[in-house]
Amino acid sequence: MPAKKSSCDKGFLLRIDAATMATIEQWAADEFRSVNGQLQWIINDAIKRHRRKKATITPE
Repeated sequence: MPAKKSSCDKGFLLRIDAATMATIEQWAADEFRSVNGQLQWIINDAIKRHRRKKATITPE
């Protein structure tokens, strides 16, 4: 069963070169994530590292 999307999720198109996409696909597979999930993780990690957003604990 697919996860429920919250009403605040937004989509966007992303152009990325083939070599980078292949790297992300392999990284996602290594961590048992979808490519979309991996990209979300990469973006959130970068935001936290650059102190643009405080780390929050998400309820499960």
